[in-house]
Amino acid sequence: MLKIHNTLSRQKEEFKPMVPGRAGIYVCGMTVYDFCHIGHARVMVVFDSVQRWLRTSGYAVTYVRNITDIDDKIIRRAVENGETISQLTTRFIAAMDEDAAALGVQKPDHEPRATQYVPQMLGLIGKLEQKGLAYKTTDADVNYSVRDFPGYGKLSGKTLDDLRAGERVEVNSTKRDPLDFVLWKHTKEGEPADTRWASPWGEGRPGWHIECSAMSEAILGEQFDIHGGGADLQFPHHENEIAQSEGASGHTFANLWMHNGFVRVDDEKMSKSLGNFFTIREVLKKFDAEVVRFFILRAHYRSPLNYSDTHLEDARHSLTRLYTALKGAPDAKAQVDWEETHAVRFKAAMDDDFATPEAIAILFELAGEVNRTQDAKLAAQLKALGAVLGLLQRDPQVFLQAGQPDAAGGLTPEKIQSLIDERAASKKAKDFKRADEIRKQLTESGIVLEDKPGGATEWRRA
Repeated sequence: MLKIHNTLSRQKEEFKPMVPGRAGIYVCGMTVYDFCHIGHARVMVVFDSVQRWLRTSGYAVTYVRNITDIDDKIIRRAVENGETISQLTTRFIAAMDEDAAALGVQKPDHEPRATQYVPQMLGLIGKLEQKGLAYKTTDADVNYSVRDFPGYGKLSGKTLDDLRAGERVEVNSTKRDPLDFVLWKHTKEGEPADTRWASPWGEGRPGWHIECSAMSEAILGEQFDIHGGGADLQFPHHENEIAQSEGASGHTFANLWMHNGFVRVDDEKMSKSLGNFFTIREVLKKFDAEVVRFFILRAHYRSPLNYSDTHLEDARHSLTRLYTALKGAPDAKAQVDWEETHAVRFKAAMDDDFATPEAIAILFELAGEVNRTQDAKLAAQLKALGAVLGLLQRDPQVFLQAGQPDAAGGLTPEKIQSLIDERAASKKAKDFKRADEIRKQLTESGIVLEDKPGGATEWRRA
């Protein structure tokens, strides 16, 4: 029995899909005007593990993760760069795909782009207008009337009066209420031609919130099983999605809401202003991509994730222990035996709100037994259970030698092997002083040498 924490009800609930054996998931994806950061990496990896477990559990999954490719930030960046919206977004979508693939994130079944669904957005705004939930302002925007939707605030747990008290009053605002949000933005003078669409309310472009309501409905229907995203989207984005979708349809939008926790850097909020803002590409220059994935999954998805080089180093050492167990074990077909004790406990952990820390702890127990017994079946079980989380699928020797891209004082695998060969030649020539110097150099650079019978030497990063 799979139980998932529902942000809306604030408790774990048994997962009961609308259609038995099928699961529809919509996750808010990236706004593509820059490279993805470590917070995006967490969203990617967390919901990749969710959809993997649902498929492993036998569900036919339809996984949707959208792309916002029209937005104020996108327009500003394109104008600054002197390029079209399409040129900018195409480049960063390609970069996002590269980052996701490096992290072992499987492609969603659907990856809708906002610009492809403007007609559906216009249809949804029209419905809201007919129901008295949307109004055109004097400056030709179309806004959502928050106070006319009785359920507003149920996801965030905030009352309208609480929200109203925290709102700043906008100068010359055409909103009826400061909480109202834009559904359709009128075109402003000087904005690029590729940011304009015709509409019953005049030329303009969609607001951010309406995009997800329209795309999820178009692909999954007016009501579906799971809606996910980062905790930062809970309010106002997801609250506004509920208001739009349920205001238009008159019934429940998403049955269950999932939110992954925030990413902090050295116990501080990640932000560009603090200088602790890291893109995925910057992180992957220092750490192996599988280490980053392991680091993310080692924390429960709802918990805060504290990023630091020290924590990534610890994750690297831990993942090395798992690969070291597989390295010495006989090769065997990697297919999960779900009757085996470790697998039963692994399943219980994942069925308890995707408890990946407990699942990973079971992998370490298995690794310990593999080290003691060198049992091929247990080694295969370790590798197969790792695969469920998108881990442990590389050749152990390759992983152990690769380590970090910039580790070991910049020593590449080729340079390390060259030094090992030089050491072997020095020993053969009885130049033991030089051989010892090379071992010391490698040891100080974090390289562990293992001399094997017959004269061969293998290496791994410490």
